[in-house]
Amino acid sequence: MSDALDRLEAHAEILKLARVLGTDPERFAFLHDVPAADLRKLREQVTDTLFDANLGALRRMAAASRLLPAAALAGIAEKAFGPLLAARMAGLVDAGRGVEIAGRLSPAFLADVAAELDPRRAAHIVAKLPTSTVTAVSGELRRREDWITLGRFVGQVPDEVAAVGLSVLDDVAVLRVAFLLDDKGKAGFLLGTLPESRYAGIVLAAHENDLWYALFDLLARLDAAHHERLAPTAASLAADVRAAAAEQARDLGLLDTLGPLRDAFLS
Repeated sequence: MSDALDRLEAHAEILKLARVLGTDPERFAFLHDVPAADLRKLREQVTDTLFDANLGALRRMAAASRLLPAAALAGIAEKAFGPLLAARMAGLVDAGRGVEIAGRLSPAFLADVAAELDPRRAAHIVAKLPTSTVTAVSGELRRREDWITLGRFVGQVPDEVAAVGLSVLDDVAVLRVAFLLDDKGKAGFLLGTLPESRYAGIVLAAHENDLWYALFDLLARLDAAHHERLAPTAASLAADVRAAAAEQARDLGLLDTLGPLRDAFLS
């Protein structure tokens, strides 16, 4: 990975670490020179510490919950447990039971729970949720502009589930979620969920919303085949947009990583 990409990924990791700790990302400005891989390891260790606290009590609660009907347990979760405790317990119930309970919860509460979940622990449930539930919760997270939660789940669930969630995103949201992907190897998959007719809109969204860093973080992680497919769209953009793209990519230190896209932006 280039130094430029590592700096961008470190910035994304700081945003996600601040979310886990419930604090302002600016408090972690001193971490910007730490390698992204080390920041990710720190975030995962913090998450594990938080989720494993009181694990014995949580396991006993999860075992006791098997005695209650799913409808009753859903009511208790939404009115008494709250999203944080529900998220902690989600990883301790089996997939079928988790899906049954989730089907009785409102999309708003499920979005609250999703924001508190560790996707590594709850992927077995999320992967089996009905398409309608995934769409509703993704739409609620989009409305809240919770790009971190959406980005965390893309790499932790089957592609077909992730594609459903991504289908509700507009061009600006695609860029914001792409920047915050936990698994940057999913960049090509994310772009592949979009029709080619949206490619120009993605670039224009970066131009109009000061999201060049997110666009070039995404583009620099794509392979040569993706660059070839995107090049005609880039070349067809207005001259001022192409010029701005080339300037921003150069400033980020990523222009020369873009292959045919570089030539298209410079044309």
